[in-house]
Amino acid sequence: MTISTLKDLYVDQLQDLYSANRQALKATQELREAAHSAHLRSALGAGAEGIEQGLEQIKRLIEGHDANPRGEHCRGMEGLVAEARAHGVEADFSDEDVRDASIIAQYQRMTHYGISGYGTLAAFARKLGLEEDAGVLAQCLEDTRGGDRKMTAIASGEVNPAAAEA
Repeated sequence: MTISTLKDLYVDQLQDLYSANRQALKATQELREAAHSAHLRSALGAGAEGIEQGLEQIKRLIEGHDANPRGEHCRGMEGLVAEARAHGVEADFSDEDVRDASIIAQYQRMTHYGISGYGTLAAFARKLGLEEDAGVLAQCLEDTRGGDRKMTAIASGEVNPAAAEA
């Protein structure tokens, strides 16, 4: 598809974010399985549910613009997922709290990519006069930020202090 207008770019980036979320969902589930802390496992489970909800919303928006949700493959998230697996799932850790600290770092990197995508798309939607889309994307953005804040709280309150003892 040739991108000629802001609307074309908007749909292209929706498809990219859909791909990013599909990849992040699988990685988040893998990180959850590798986590030691019960609070972290629970938060990653909630994160996976949030990603699934975001996927449903993005799919609905894309289809509302007569496009295929699977029209793009997000290479940016592909790299973040590879890093999450390498440093959160596959790495050899001698301390579970240190692994949990790494899992949080990897998850938050993926989350920050999502925050950027949702924020950009909400701005595009507002500029295009797509107020319903903008509202959906703004809610997804706020939900994603909430998950990021929860991870920061778990890291600061539980995981990082325990990892510092290793």
